[in-house]
Amino acid sequence: MKILLIGGTGTISSAITRQLAAAGHDLWLLNRGNRKGEVPSGVHQIIADIADEAAVLRQLGDSRFDAVCEFIGFVPEQVERDVRLFRNRTRQYVYISSASAYNKPAASPFINEGTTLANPHWEYSRNKISCEELLMREYRENGFPVTIVRPSHTYCERGVPLSIHGTKGCWQVLRRILDGKPVLVQGDGSSLWTLTWNEDFASGFIGLLGNPTALGEAFQIMSDEQLTWNQIYESVGRALNKQAQLYHVASDFLVAVAPKEWELEGNLLGDKSVTVVFDCAKLKRAVPGFQATTRFDEGVRRCVDYLLSHPELQVEDTEFDAWCDRVIAAQEAAKNTFCKE
Repeated sequence: MKILLIGGTGTISSAITRQLAAAGHDLWLLNRGNRKGEVPSGVHQIIADIADEAAVLRQLGDSRFDAVCEFIGFVPEQVERDVRLFRNRTRQYVYISSASAYNKPAASPFINEGTTLANPHWEYSRNKISCEELLMREYRENGFPVTIVRPSHTYCERGVPLSIHGTKGCWQVLRRILDGKPVLVQGDGSSLWTLTWNEDFASGFIGLLGNPTALGEAFQIMSDEQLTWNQIYESVGRALNKQAQLYHVASDFLVAVAPKEWELEGNLLGDKSVTVVFDCAKLKRAVPGFQATTRFDEGVRRCVDYLLSHPELQVEDTEFDAWCDRVIAAQEAAKNTFCKE
């Protein structure tokens, strides 16, 4: 198949790029070329800013594709642009939405593609919902060949997936574990979560490309493994050969005292603090044989090994570190006040 990925070098899309290239597909990437060194040989690149519609049109010429996959569309204006660009250029348009679009909390923790979409806590998720609605309207009214994919927490070796960190990524949490300092976990750490290795996600995603049963449909792609957040952080500690010292704090309190730019309301109340169990039966009917095979304890060891061997990724975050200490001190002070009464 001739396939165009808009993006193609991110956490999710890089694995898809590698697998499609290895399978011998005629693969094209449209991006700014910031990670050209990571693109497999034989993959064509269109170096452009997708936001510059006229420039993209010039580079596309009269190209046609079996599938166009959008990984960096976040607001309706961006997918409206894609509809204009690719209405008569592709047999399938695959839009990457988000499982955070599901209602939080949903009426049931068991989530499938029919679960209501609504997220009062996160503008990012509401924008994804608006994009989905626009695309499905285009499918119903104009036959635009859309497929919607909703990933949840997908990760790769570039970073350890966590629920609470600052704007500089995961390293400071790992640094705290290595130094024997307590790390913050929302609630009592018993809510269930699903983490999916990007290569596993890619195998399910690729099975939807060119798949006639996928048109006009939405699919979620996740691992079947459910872990509590306590288990997740404990696995991170074991990967570091340390015992993680978990410190539990109510999600509402964390949201109230965190800097707004960390987006903890969306990340916690709108996503990671809510128990969810995803049902991927629809995907498995469309892609027989799909199965995520990477357990989190295996995946996180790969992440930790990669980070420890790449010092440039070990970015210190003193603001986040000091904030964690203040949160812990405040809760301990409150405990002590009540213990004295």
